[in-house]
Amino acid sequence: MQRRSFIGMVTGLALAATSFGAAMAGNQSKMDIVDTAVGAGSFGTLVAAVQAAGLVDTLKGEGPFTVFAPTDEAFAALPDGTVEMLLMPENKDKLVAILTYHVVSGEVMAADIAGKKAMVPTVQGSEIAVDAMQGVMINDATVVAADVVASNGVIHVIDKVLIPEG
Repeated sequence: MQRRSFIGMVTGLALAATSFGAAMAGNQSKMDIVDTAVGAGSFGTLVAAVQAAGLVDTLKGEGPFTVFAPTDEAFAALPDGTVEMLLMPENKDKLVAILTYHVVSGEVMAADIAGKKAMVPTVQGSEIAVDAMQGVMINDATVVAADVVASNGVIHVIDKVLIPEG
């Protein structure tokens, strides 16, 4: 039953990542990262996970933050039962680790990394590989929409959920 609810949520909230920037362009820098993600409509699973992890206040904080935000489709591509397992209260620490692995301190715009490769520390404590030599890859995820500005940072939309090693 949870799987059906999850699929229904993904189907109901799915929004093409390329339209994300256009939809939010009029609201840039007026809303924080969480409100921007909620307003986009394609991050229902991410927002639910942020709520379950108790990270809403943090991501509504002063920042600035750079968030690599997986779409609902990215979460749906995880093995069956993964999202439901992560949302269980007993798995909160693992969920926090995964979510904070998607966040970098400071505001990093696409132009800041264009033509570069780097290992970048995340809020979680591990590093992510950023390759902006041809397009932008974060580990094995592709940035599908970049530079969505919020009042406390920037969101880059990615097509996969990043999972820290270990």
